[in-house]
Amino acid sequence: MGGLMKLEIKKNIQKEEDKNLSFRAFDLTTENLKAYLKPHKKDHFFIIVIENGNLQVQIEDKVHSLKSGKISVVFPEQVHFVSEPSDDLKGKIILFEEILFCSDILKNELSTYNVNLSTQLNCTILSPEDFEQSLHAIEIIKGIYQKPSLIKKEQARFHIKIFLLGLIESVHGLHPILHKETADKPIYVRFKKLLNQHYKEQRTVQYYAEELAITTKKLNSITKKHCGETAIQAIHNRILIEIKRQLLFSDLSHKEIAFDLGFNSPSALNKFVKAKLKETPTELQQELAQMYIG
Repeated sequence: MGGLMKLEIKKNIQKEEDKNLSFRAFDLTTENLKAYLKPHKKDHFFIIVIENGNLQVQIEDKVHSLKSGKISVVFPEQVHFVSEPSDDLKGKIILFEEILFCSDILKNELSTYNVNLSTQLNCTILSPEDFEQSLHAIEIIKGIYQKPSLIKKEQARFHIKIFLLGLIESVHGLHPILHKETADKPIYVRFKKLLNQHYKEQRTVQYYAEELAITTKKLNSITKKHCGETAIQAIHNRILIEIKRQLLFSDLSHKEIAFDLGFNSPSALNKFVKAKLKETPTELQQELAQMYIG
């Protein structure tokens, strides 16, 4: 996609040991925010914890106002940037690779294809006690980052997991998939993964149902249960996310976007956007540009 920067954790080297570390932990300072002021993607998770002051973070097409006690988790590949840091800003930044999660359970909960969780964790607020606990965990992670050893690296991985599980717990109640272990949950996760891989070419519920070796009816009931939308809505929403990204961040024409996303003509793209959002791609592009640039 033209013009959109992608930050890689392995290129973020502040000191010698960073070459062998899959995480980073810094203070939230104007200097450390510099790299994040323009729209970009990352190949790693990015967490901002606000202890004092405030900051705006724009993730995809939503703006989140962060203030004391709020935590934002940005998932790999989500387009985002920060703006308007206040003078009294104080907090922490943590970066970590997906590889940090050897645990399958957590990897499934936090994987990028679990769209619902990745938007819910974009902005969370903890109770004062939970926030204090999180800060304590982050201080430990930061301490390990400054002086890492083999054993301590394992401890950091453990503390990051505990921290994230606490956040997941805080959105408890919003996300049925997290506290109801059901036999069909792995199917839902596989559906989201397949969707992320094939949404440009494959638009039918039939295709995904066949890949998962279940009926379309069964797939619909699984997606409804886990994310409150039918399978076709999930497919269309995935395409819409990509249309918004490309309108905002690529220098492709509408015609090129249409063909890249598997529409057989620009007017088919037009029709799709109009049916879903009641506006044309041009109007949508202006609206999004206003939001990002305005």
